[in-house]
Amino acid sequence: MMNLAEKLSRYAANLTYDDLTPEAIHEAKRRVLDSLGCAMGARHAEPARIARELALSVSASPGATVIGTIHKSAPDHAAFANGVLFRYLDFNDTYLSKEPAHPSDNIAAILAAAEVVGASGREIILAIVLAYEVQCRLCDAYSIRAQGWDHVTYGAFSTSLACGKLLGLTEEQLTHAQGIAGTVGNAMRQTRVGMLSHWKGCAFANASRGGIFAAQLAKLGMTGPAPIFEGEMGFFNQVAHGNFPLEIEAFGPPFMINQTYIKFWPAEYHSQSAIDAALQLRERIRDWREIAKIEIASFSAAVEIIGGEPEKWRPTTRETADHSLPYCVAVALQDGDVTLDSFNAAHLGNESLLDFIQNITVVGDAALNSRYPVGIPNRLTVTLKDGTQPVCEVTFPRGHARNPMSDTEVVHKFRSMASAYFPENRLAEMIQRCLALEDETSVTPLLELFA
Repeated sequence: MMNLAEKLSRYAANLTYDDLTPEAIHEAKRRVLDSLGCAMGARHAEPARIARELALSVSASPGATVIGTIHKSAPDHAAFANGVLFRYLDFNDTYLSKEPAHPSDNIAAILAAAEVVGASGREIILAIVLAYEVQCRLCDAYSIRAQGWDHVTYGAFSTSLACGKLLGLTEEQLTHAQGIAGTVGNAMRQTRVGMLSHWKGCAFANASRGGIFAAQLAKLGMTGPAPIFEGEMGFFNQVAHGNFPLEIEAFGPPFMINQTYIKFWPAEYHSQSAIDAALQLRERIRDWREIAKIEIASFSAAVEIIGGEPEKWRPTTRETADHSLPYCVAVALQDGDVTLDSFNAAHLGNESLLDFIQNITVVGDAALNSRYPVGIPNRLTVTLKDGTQPVCEVTFPRGHARNPMSDTEVVHKFRSMASAYFPENRLAEMIQRCLALEDETSVTPLLELFA
């Protein structure tokens, strides 16, 4: 009997570009464009600066591009620095299941591994689809959040397999890479509790750093603890604490990447439908100052993650604010949109906004739980000072797999974050090359466009 890591290795080793559906290929290219746009939006964030500075202190040949420069760093350092850029704004894509995830977090490590070996665009697309498949299927199997572990723990397995495939690992070496990455990659959920720190946007970047490092070690002959899942002190017993239903036979096609969602607003995904509802209500309310109170009825996961802690009503960090359901709703109602600027120092110090948030309550509604995670239902009931109560409920916000963003919208999102840095001809080339990634013989020229 093959153990789970061996089964995952066999699936990864045997998956080919010809196995991919046109829909999965197209979506992988959109996610590369979206991730690079998020990177430009986060360029001046303090954690991004710190990670970039560390990556620039190391040079490697062959190395991987630190996005925003032409410098080639060690692959694990580049994966971390670029991963922070992709993730920090909480604007990259999402998947919701028993465990939530941001599967495009895998792309930074994949690009780093691809550069080291000179992989083609088709090989990169294949690795991306593989990483999404593994991470999303793990999220479907079990909620490690319920046991106090962070969702990025699953990234140790998805990145080690995707990077290992690009590096040409055998099935046995892929299993060793999972063992190494999986043993050291268990991340504590403290990352996302209370007042959030810089690390909230860096945690998966660290998991991807471990994944590519494990794959490189395995390629050179390093063996890893086994069996990583079923062992006496392995993942099932130590992290999952019991049943872990994962059937490799159920893996795509159709591929999980097409069940994930691109974010329309730069905030934690469970808030997207609440933001959508708030903006719809704003069109019906003449002036937000006429609002006396707001009730947000939501499902258990949203209440737990972004609506249940006192810090969410008076956030002092960007990381906490974009993970605050009441904050995001208040900003949407006051400003008429939620943008990157919604979480700047001026907003965090705006006493009028902070006082307004105190009029918001978040309540769990058991009836909404049955519609999650297929949808993310949030219902806003606004009570105006004249006693009227407009209500709006949204289940599938813009960007959800059941309400997807068009290519035009994805390109617009990219431009909104990258246009401050580059002329139009450069932007047009970036967009064209990302959306024709299968034609690239190397990813380095594309990444160097962002210098």
